[in-house]
Amino acid sequence: MQRDQHMLSASVRLTKDIPKDILNENQRIAIEHDQGPMLILAGAGSGKTKLLTHKYSHLINKFSKSDNEATILALTFSNNAAEDMRKQISNLLSQENENINLDDNWIGTFHYMCNRILREDIHAIGYHNNFIVYDSFDQSTLIKHILKDLNIYEALYMGIASKIDYFKTSMITAEELLQKGSGYDFDEKIVKVYTRYQDELKKTCVLDFNDLVMLTIKLFEEHPDILDKYRNLFTHILVDEFQDINFAQYKLLLMLANSNNNICVVGDDDQSIYKFKGSDVDNILTKFEQDFPKSSIVKLEQTYRCSQNILDASHSVIHKNINRRSKQLWTTKGSGEKVNHHWFMTEEEEARYITKTIKDLYLKGDYTYDQIAILFRVNLVSKVLENQLKAERIPFNVIGDTNVFLNKEIKDIVSYIRLTLNKDDNVSLRRIINTPPRGIGSATIKKIELLAKKEGISLYQAAKNTLDLKGISSLIKDKLSSFIALVDDISSQSYENVVEAIKYIDNLIGYTTTLDDEQLKSIFELMSNNADTKLVRFLDTVSLKKETDFVSDKGRISLTTLHNVKGMEFPVVFITGLEEGLLPHFKASSSSSELEVERRLFYVGMTRASDKLFVTGAKKRRIYAKYQTQEPSRFLLDMPRECCHWAVQQPIVIQSTLKHIQPSPVLVAPTIFPYNTGCRVRHPKWGVGVIRDCYGENDDVRVTVNFPDVGIKRLALKFANLERI
Repeated sequence: MQRDQHMLSASVRLTKDIPKDILNENQRIAIEHDQGPMLILAGAGSGKTKLLTHKYSHLINKFSKSDNEATILALTFSNNAAEDMRKQISNLLSQENENINLDDNWIGTFHYMCNRILREDIHAIGYHNNFIVYDSFDQSTLIKHILKDLNIYEALYMGIASKIDYFKTSMITAEELLQKGSGYDFDEKIVKVYTRYQDELKKTCVLDFNDLVMLTIKLFEEHPDILDKYRNLFTHILVDEFQDINFAQYKLLLMLANSNNNICVVGDDDQSIYKFKGSDVDNILTKFEQDFPKSSIVKLEQTYRCSQNILDASHSVIHKNINRRSKQLWTTKGSGEKVNHHWFMTEEEEARYITKTIKDLYLKGDYTYDQIAILFRVNLVSKVLENQLKAERIPFNVIGDTNVFLNKEIKDIVSYIRLTLNKDDNVSLRRIINTPPRGIGSATIKKIELLAKKEGISLYQAAKNTLDLKGISSLIKDKLSSFIALVDDISSQSYENVVEAIKYIDNLIGYTTTLDDEQLKSIFELMSNNADTKLVRFLDTVSLKKETDFVSDKGRISLTTLHNVKGMEFPVVFITGLEEGLLPHFKASSSSSELEVERRLFYVGMTRASDKLFVTGAKKRRIYAKYQTQEPSRFLLDMPRECCHWAVQQPIVIQSTLKHIQPSPVLVAPTIFPYNTGCRVRHPKWGVGVIRDCYGENDDVRVTVNFPDVGIKRLALKFANLERI
């Protein structure tokens, strides 16, 4: 592309303190560049983490030698990546300075950085500095309560949390939706829920995940002096995974870049897979150079992870994307094994083959279980695999399904701790008002909620006011008084750390006496891991942790989606369910841009493998309630024959699909269902209903619909005369 012609040449002066033996030439060039904007296009496994850590330590060392202090803002996209970066930088800097301390560094995620800024300055926009941050579970809990209160059928709005997240990452407020509604594609009820949701958060001094970025921008816009403080603080900005930046995050970067524009972003447009979360690949393709026209560009094309066969196969797939920047990855590892493709008659055969292959690799001593991963596009593929792994007694973990902070006993304790800082936290108060049981029933809670809604106050304040209402029995008043006194007591104490708070709370309520051994173990581990952690820091850690931050235990196979595997690597990788309708997903089939995202998703999965890559599919797969006939993914046609091994068990059935010598092979498309689960439809006789299931094929597609007034109906779609609402 034209924009790649002004890349840095190898003639840039290289300093002596950058090690030549562990960094390649382009990495060294990128590290040496320390003035002005830079875009680093880093292919999969090309050592971008090593580059960033060396660049960070190089900048610190260079400025310290010139008696100028450097404060570097280093942004990553996961807590694990930030922790890994912090450790590596500490090791590098400690080689020259044994007393190096990174405790006060600015290394972390966007949300970590924004949370830290808001903790200090959010009072300027009308919030208390001891605000609470809700995680996705708390967000969902609050939204469900609002839906119930507004008499909105929850099943119709299962994706409303994602829509609210989208509005916030796009910097669209509820007020703007109401004022400019015709300019947005939205449902009036969604705006109503969004408005109520934001009111609830503001009223109780609570932020959700996306508020952290959104309100930081609001803070900077309304208080330029605060923005200048941070602009002047950060001498350099380093950004990892730049291809995953959303609109709000990119706007924040533009605001923080100082007059010197010392901003260095690292990313790979071929790995931009989070469009559904608001990330915009155009940020790395065009916008960065438009906003920073004097940007220098470096490509990292030498990969240290994959063998050449895996690189060639994955490059042939991603090369089909039009909207990308050219890169040709190469390695010194050699050709390695060919990519294995296996096609099976059923998903059960597929699962048996995968588990047998894994067991063989393990028993031969070639690989341990934790060196193996099984990846899939959609979670429904996982169930048969999990059952087969259990049958073979092969240990595994499902990444993204192991957030210990979602365990009931942990959520209960966290809710009590939150109330020590913010008594107006409604979600936490609802959770613990009768935990452990203290005789405050649902009828009493309903009265408190009605009073809170009427007076526009928090549940805690409403509970206090309820004591003055007529018609409340003395027994209920006594129980409410005791509960309010408990909340006042725990919130009035000064706790040195989390452990002290847990012990004090448990001494008052005897919570641990209600737990079984496994739950007690969970509480003790929580206390052990946070022995010296301050309360605010602990609560921030709980809220800012993502499911993917809890990786697989050692000695276990990792099962996870292609979206969750980003940033990981394994010697052996299986990608399952490589079928039309699954990968690429059927929702992407009609859009070229969505199809490119699906191709990137497959590319990400392929490039997680360093030694062995298996891609599998099945002709018959159970999708929701029915078995369907599947066709091989079109992406298989992009993989070169010479670097792949095709083990097709039914050559007559799919030979025409996978025969690469044919110039224009034709794939038979799977059945595309016209309605998604949760979709609202209208029937001429039974009125409005909700789609519960869609199944069948060709002209015999059937639907299961729940009509509130008449119940469940199973209908043949071609005779049903349904109208989408």
